[in-house]
Amino acid sequence: MKVVKLSTIALFTLLATACGGDRSPAERGTLISISATGEASQAPDVANISAGVVTESEDSEQAMRDNATQMDKLIKAIKKAGIDEKDVQTSGISLSPRYDYQQGRKPQITGYQARNTVSIKVRDLPALGEVLDTLAAAGANQIHGPSLEIGEPEPVLAEARKRALDIARARAETYAKALDMRVRRIVSISEQGGRIPQPMPMMRAEIAAAKDSAATPVAPGETTLSVNLDLVFELR
Repeated sequence: MKVVKLSTIALFTLLATACGGDRSPAERGTLISISATGEASQAPDVANISAGVVTESEDSEQAMRDNATQMDKLIKAIKKAGIDEKDVQTSGISLSPRYDYQQGRKPQITGYQARNTVSIKVRDLPALGEVLDTLAAAGANQIHGPSLEIGEPEPVLAEARKRALDIARARAETYAKALDMRVRRIVSISEQGGRIPQPMPMMRAEIAAAKDSAATPVAPGETTLSVNLDLVFELR
């Protein structure tokens, strides 16, 4: 018990010292909290798209069989386009009835619609247009996207952090100068990161078959990443 009591006293002593308990009020600095956002941009190098096949038939089993046949062709075309298997993932399979609505009577089922969709990650962005045309030629009658992103975002985020830190430090210096003080140290830093939404090209739900003249054009533009820093400075 004596050891526990002595350890507890030592712990409170260390905490008091760390919090400035050994300094007089005149020696303690003024704390100022500053939030700053840094941004950095880079051309994206990865595209995420979804492609699928929708088939219809009066019979539910036939709708699913037709869909499976067409989807098999699409998967083979995706592999032939050079997309790695790890970058292709089924995102949805559905079968739903079609109804005939007429006034004064109960809706009647007239057929069925089968749908199969895959998510595709294209890492060769210059080839994206050709990939889209390949999907359309292979029978994809629904294509959505692309959503463009930076494959390795950490270097861009590092630049955004530096800019946020420079902005926060400059603001702290401004406050210190106005108060006839100086910035002694940074007491704490907390970070929040995120992507600033950017306009992205969107494909039509139904895409026409590819033409021999040119591939579907895609403008990558730039993707902006941001880092938000909350800092506490001590002024003396």
